Amino acid sequence: MIVMSRNDSWAPDSWQGFEARQQPQWPDEAALQSALKTVSALPPLVFAGEARSLQANLAQVAAGNAFLLQAGDCAESFEDFSADSIREKLRVILQMAVVLTYSMGVPVVKVGRMAGQFAKPRSSPTEKIGDLEIPSFRGHIVNAEAPTEAARVPDADRLVQAYHQSASTLNLLRAFTKGGFAALDRVHAWTQEFVGSSPEGQRYRQLASEIDRALRFMRACGMDTETNANLREVDVYTSHEALLLGYEEALTRRDSLSGAWFDCSAHMLWIGERTREVDGAHVEFLRGVANPIGCKIGPSTTVDEVLELCERLNPAHIPGRLTLISRMGASDVEACLRPILRAVTDAGHPVVWACDPMHGNTYSTPSGRKTRHFDAIIAEIEGFVRAHRAEGTWPGGIHVELTGENVTECLGGADALDDADLDHRYETVCDPRLNGRQGLELAFRTAELVSSVNP
Repeated sequence: MIVMSRNDSWAPDSWQGFEARQQPQWPDEAALQSALKTVSALPPLVFAGEARSLQANLAQVAAGNAFLLQAGDCAESFEDFSADSIREKLRVILQMAVVLTYSMGVPVVKVGRMAGQFAKPRSSPTEKIGDLEIPSFRGHIVNAEAPTEAARVPDADRLVQAYHQSASTLNLLRAFTKGGFAALDRVHAWTQEFVGSSPEGQRYRQLASEIDRALRFMRACGMDTETNANLREVDVYTSHEALLLGYEEALTRRDSLSGAWFDCSAHMLWIGERTREVDGAHVEFLRGVANPIGCKIGPSTTVDEVLELCERLNPAHIPGRLTLISRMGASDVEACLRPILRAVTDAGHPVVWACDPMHGNTYSTPSGRKTRHFDAIIAEIEGFVRAHRAEGTWPGGIHVELTGENVTECLGGADALDDADLDHRYETVCDPRLNGRQGLELAFRTAELVSSVNP
């Protein structure tokens, strides 16, 4: 379905007539244009039909018949790129999805923050390193994280490198999700490993045992769980923040079947809290592409702003088109979200409601490390669920930053990580991520909370 605005003046480059925040100061305009031209001539990373399938699945989430799990890196790395890291990240997402599906009794739509999540917005264009003030690190698609003036110079060749790494990541994702790695009994075996080794494993053992009995029942009924496609293959879609608009424009193509424009850099794109101005370039760009899109909303977001965003980004009220991702902080989410839920519902906008419990709960330790505490992350999800319970709406999903590696970046969780653990394996290039064990524990806790809304 073609998504158009109140007029028909949209084009892939129409964003250039609006204020575009969070764009790098590229030092060589000719090099930038050359890189964008190269990207525009390369094949699409995803296809319109895949994006339409995701929108249909998200329409079920908007209707309260499915749940969205959106998870992955805060910022993908050019250096830490391997089949192993992609596989382990996918493994955690699949484990979380199985727990959520079985516990809540609804399908889980799986969307990775991967194959394109390279650019990061910054609160300031510069940062202080000792006595030196240098440009901020904006993600590997722009510059390097090394704390030197030279490393922080934006390099347009990185745009092309980001495209090729995204293509490689997508190839691996498709192979893993369709080649047996995602088989239900295999994923369940991984979950049993977690239950057996977790300090809180007893809490989850009953659920794991129930899944095991269900698999045995299916086999007893003659179902081959090793070869049945529904139990062996899954769909995992990709998403990232559509921050660098030149790169997104370069990958925007017209669908030959529908005539609609699709941003073929990912199945789903979102607008961040720092770039969600209704009259800004990011909203202008994403209002015209037919992908499912998301928009982050923080504690300062007003009801009127949200209603304007809904009308600008989804004027046709298409279910599954728009996901609103709240990131308000554990102490603010319930009070801030309730009037927004009420107003959007009353206005008839069929949005997906998702909770980002990470970004509103970030703080710095005395040593200067950014971190998040698992208890605060859970508390924000609890507040999110309470708000929906009070307003009679569906808490449709979670949006989290995680990795499959055994990092020590977020405190708490079953392993009770504390400040002293942060330096053991603090490996993120930007924001702190949940590790695999924390991610799976989060799924168990989220399932309990959401099931209390829709028992």
